[in-house]
Amino acid sequence: MSTRGPLQLTLGIIKPSVAAHQPHVQEIMQQIKRSGIEIVRSKRIFWQPKDAEQFYGEHQARFYFPRLVQHATSGPFVALALCAPDAIQRWRALIGPTHVYKAQWERPKTLRARYGLSDTRNGFHGSDSPESAAKELEQVFENWDTRWWLEQRSQGKELS
Repeated sequence: MSTRGPLQLTLGIIKPSVAAHQPHVQEIMQQIKRSGIEIVRSKRIFWQPKDAEQFYGEHQARFYFPRLVQHATSGPFVALALCAPDAIQRWRALIGPTHVYKAQWERPKTLRARYGLSDTRNGFHGSDSPESAAKELEQVFENWDTRWWLEQRSQGKELS
């Protein structure tokens, strides 16, 4: 791993519209590994509406909230705990702009440009801050003490 910045964990989600096609998931996992981001945990999840509403709670007042919840619960998705120096920024750069049309125009090699379908079904999620990452990872990977895990990893200990 490079030493660009502080070692971080972030949550990456491959949303149902992309996760439904296993060859795409495999290509994406390979691209993540080639980027130097380590996948330290992964799991396939099928959320109930209450889970998606809790996860996307900060968007509740927005007009697109019902579509966001509907898509998040439309099928299983793949949740990834990603680790690297500056993992949050690196994952968000890999997935590209939130709006698929913008990703296709400005950053055509990003994951959203290649696999996203629309603004709501943009294919991916990435935490936007260390605080969000810790909260989201705790929601998705229950009972995982991410602070302890990062401290141990920073000291050179191999963990799973």
